[in-house]
Amino acid sequence: MKKVSRVFYVTVALVIITVFFGAVFPEQFEQITGNIKSFVATRFGWYYMLLMSALVIFSIFIALSPYGQIRLGKDNEEPDFSTPTWVAMLFSAGMGIGLVFYGAAEPLSHYMSNAPTADEGSGKAFKEGLTYAYFHWGLHVWAMYGITALALAFFQFRKEEPGLISSTLKPLFGEKVNGPLGKVIDVLAVFATVFGVATSLGFGAVQINGGLSHLFGLDVDFSSQFMIIAVVTILFLISAWSGLSKGIKYLSNTNMVLAIVLLIIVLVVGPTLLILNMFTETFGMYMDYLIKSSFRTSPLEGDNRGWLDAWTIFYWAWWISWAPFVGMFIARISRGRTVRQFMTGVLILPTLVVSIWYAAFGTTAGDVQNSGTDLTQHATELVLFNMFDQLPMSLILSVVAILLIGSFFITSADSATFVLGMQSTHGSLEPPNGIKITWGIAQSSVALILLYVGGLQAIQNTIIVAALPFSFIMILMVIALFKALSRELQVINRRR
Repeated sequence: MKKVSRVFYVTVALVIITVFFGAVFPEQFEQITGNIKSFVATRFGWYYMLLMSALVIFSIFIALSPYGQIRLGKDNEEPDFSTPTWVAMLFSAGMGIGLVFYGAAEPLSHYMSNAPTADEGSGKAFKEGLTYAYFHWGLHVWAMYGITALALAFFQFRKEEPGLISSTLKPLFGEKVNGPLGKVIDVLAVFATVFGVATSLGFGAVQINGGLSHLFGLDVDFSSQFMIIAVVTILFLISAWSGLSKGIKYLSNTNMVLAIVLLIIVLVVGPTLLILNMFTETFGMYMDYLIKSSFRTSPLEGDNRGWLDAWTIFYWAWWISWAPFVGMFIARISRGRTVRQFMTGVLILPTLVVSIWYAAFGTTAGDVQNSGTDLTQHATELVLFNMFDQLPMSLILSVVAILLIGSFFITSADSATFVLGMQSTHGSLEPPNGIKITWGIAQSSVALILLYVGGLQAIQNTIIVAALPFSFIMILMVIALFKALSRELQVINRRR
């Protein structure tokens, strides 16, 4: 069995302490983390806006520059996975459950409950709701994931360093990354991964429970969610045991097929012409508003700063907290691609698909709302199913959605166990099954404990707070990557 690093033991101890405190003192834990989250959002909102925008600019520059010719691996290596499978795996790890959870609910909230700038319920708010959904799930997110993954893939496959976050900082700190400094960085990355994924597993269990309750009358309670997580845990551990090229690959392709089926049915039975018109106009608005939205800080009275804190800044911190997990996974599946192929694929394809998804589900939700059915009265996890009730083929839509959530659930957990296994065994590309199973059970246990004490909100707060120190590491990763790419290009040019 490959040697387990200290990162494993330190992080497990921190996870146990945090969960224990959250379980024994749930109210105090939520209050403390909520206060810190509010402080971070208020004081560092401008910083998050600038950071995410800078990462978009840097990503585009890297893709178009001469650095784009550098291969993530040896010069003659071919990609490990076909492009369709690669794209499917990107989505499954990068967003997954969130697309189904928020697909109808987020644009509807911007439209009817809390619009960024327009009057709630107006046509402008309807369009604005879609535009901001594209913004929150589009280019900025994937640029941030892309840069994190690019740094990891470059050092791992081109320079043959261990697949660890700390290894990407070697051009700045040298051998110090092999000591206590590197361990602190890797512990922070693993800690963020455990709680980020556990929170998503909690959301997934709640939505599957909501869907089964809506269709079959299953009780919405902890015992139902316990059974859902137990079944899914068994399934993703079987997948994790089978390895990256089998389990996650086949699951990711299944996810894409189910997602495409669900999307096509909604496009056909929903308000098709309205969806197509709204997508065309609002995607243009997204492109038009991109610079303005990227630097919006709502500094004055009446600028609706509360909306910005609750949505954009929350999302930017949330995505940054997911960067270690998603970045490592994207890096692992991207060996053999050039920097240009990698950055172009990561930036353009997900942004387009996410926008089409939100256009279809958000427009349909808005149309159902306008037709006299009030969807805003339902909890977030039930908006989708109550929207389906107003469409033809509602039963089929709901069943496919539940299957898709379950499939995304399994893939996200499977991907996370793989990444956590890598981080716990000095960056091993094939972590031992024992370590993956340990982390898999740990993730599910954390999710269950949080659901039992009602602590998902507190853990969301915790990982958003954890995003702040990791954002500084991300800046150092960009500087180190630029330095290393410049050296590598000089070496390539000297060979010619």
